[in-house]
Amino acid sequence: MKVCTFGELMLRLSPPGAERIAQAATLAVSFGGCEANVAATLAQSGFEAHFISKIPEHAIGQAAVNHLRRYGIRTDFIVRGGGRIGVYFLETGASQRPSQVIYDRAHSAVSVMQPSELDWDKVLSGVRWFHWSGITPALGPTAESCVKEACRAARAGGATVSCDLNYRKKLWTVADAQRVMIPLMEYVDVCIANEEDAQKCLGISAHGADVERGKLDESAYGDLARLLKKRFDFRVVAITLRESYSASRNGWSAILLDDQQCSVPRRSRCYDIQIVDRVGAGDAFAGGLIAGLLKMDDTREALEYAVAASCLHHTIVGDFNLTTVAEVEKLMRGPGSGRVER
Repeated sequence: MKVCTFGELMLRLSPPGAERIAQAATLAVSFGGCEANVAATLAQSGFEAHFISKIPEHAIGQAAVNHLRRYGIRTDFIVRGGGRIGVYFLETGASQRPSQVIYDRAHSAVSVMQPSELDWDKVLSGVRWFHWSGITPALGPTAESCVKEACRAARAGGATVSCDLNYRKKLWTVADAQRVMIPLMEYVDVCIANEEDAQKCLGISAHGADVERGKLDESAYGDLARLLKKRFDFRVVAITLRESYSASRNGWSAILLDDQQCSVPRRSRCYDIQIVDRVGAGDAFAGGLIAGLLKMDDTREALEYAVAASCLHHTIVGDFNLTTVAEVEKLMRGPGSGRVER
């Protein structure tokens, strides 16, 4: 089954362990990016997962393409060219010190990619599902145009279109996000968000929600899901619920609302996670949800699969979720005790 994602693949540079950038003598090198991370989860789940992007032809660009191929992601539709690959520096937090991300991605290849560089109708022909996130149109006007053209072609070809709103304040303002994102929602069937994304990208708030207290008002998030579904006529709305006890320990769950629930969202199991690396966890959820919705008849099962996949990703260093379907299904149905397997 053919699925596609479109976005930016970046070079990730991070100090070892919980060192600060100011003290680090070395930086570990890897690659990641929202839509590429989703493609990795889908490839691990057995799909023909294609990642669409523009990546330079130099040695770093080739290393990035090789990284995708290493994990089974198809690179047939990657445009080669441009001067640079985007970079981000990650300083991993601990306890009460939050993680920090520094971007160096201005004028990256995909941020200046023109829609005419791909035949979108041909690329997305026969695709069952197309996924993008709010990070990509935030990169600039040409990237925004590429997203719109991709959504048009995907919808014309009969694909389901999903979007993870993914607001990033370091990339654009709330006003710009809403100006761009609200019109693009006409193409979206499945919306994935958290409370900040919905507020900043679409102007809809979860009244009474306060994740910094370490507690969640589930009714507020149910109201948010209903408002999103009604306002934009989404087929499915999924909202991730992160309870931030500290940078090292989070509660993790999600709710899902679709036409089967009669306006009452389903709430997943909640996992108490000791975090190894949380970057890409939301993408693991998105990839798991797409996989679940494509493979499973019961949307509750799809939700549980997505939350379990993203739970496990919190335990893995790097952006890509490298868990197997068997591991995810075992966590879904087991106690999640983490006992040694011999």
